[in-house]
Amino acid sequence: MQPADYEHLTPSQAIAYQSELRQQIHIESLDNPINVIGGADISFNKYSETVYAGIILLKCPEMTVVGHSSVISRTSFPYISGLLAFREVPALLEAWDKLDIKPDLLVLDGQGIAHERRLGIATHFGLVTDVPTIGSAKSRLYGRHQEPANEVFAESPMYDRGEIVGIALRSKKNCNPIYISPGHRVSMDQSVQIIKNCIRGYRIPEPTRQAHILVNRVRVEDSGTDKQFSLF
Repeated sequence: MQPADYEHLTPSQAIAYQSELRQQIHIESLDNPINVIGGADISFNKYSETVYAGIILLKCPEMTVVGHSSVISRTSFPYISGLLAFREVPALLEAWDKLDIKPDLLVLDGQGIAHERRLGIATHFGLVTDVPTIGSAKSRLYGRHQEPANEVFAESPMYDRGEIVGIALRSKKNCNPIYISPGHRVSMDQSVQIIKNCIRGYRIPEPTRQAHILVNRVRVEDSGTDKQFSLF
């Protein structure tokens, strides 16, 4: 199935497709070096068909921006928790196709396998592009965990039916944790270590922080307002 066909799916058909995709997930060690890391984010109003998507490219380990792309797209797929990838992936693919160079790994603002059917946005996008991906979310969607200690890089595993599906990571003291889970073609331990290496004093890692700035700048420019957005 092509992502362009997603908006023609019913929610039950989308869930069935997630079950098919789940069989293709590979959570495994990434052996290739990461010279360029990407960050992806989406901005939209749940009641609107307009979607703003952006991907930022950063040089590793310096975390300096070396490229970016953004698109304004449209979708009619409804806003449904657990199925947001069907709204987001087509727009992100448009941004992906506009990149002059592709990153060695992409961090997405959302879940990887920490999802009821293991198909968060990071896993879904990784499967569609066959690119190593990590989900770094600001809120928990799925999985139970103990609160990590109030220390930088304190961790707490997230469990679902006895399986570790992610890690709650305290990226900044006195802040809520972020939720890390591998998407595709990278291991759990590597996912956490990569995100730690991307923290630069903010709660969220630099790839998705910069992508967040990018897409909201595009959204503000499109709306013609001077509204300011949190940079975490």
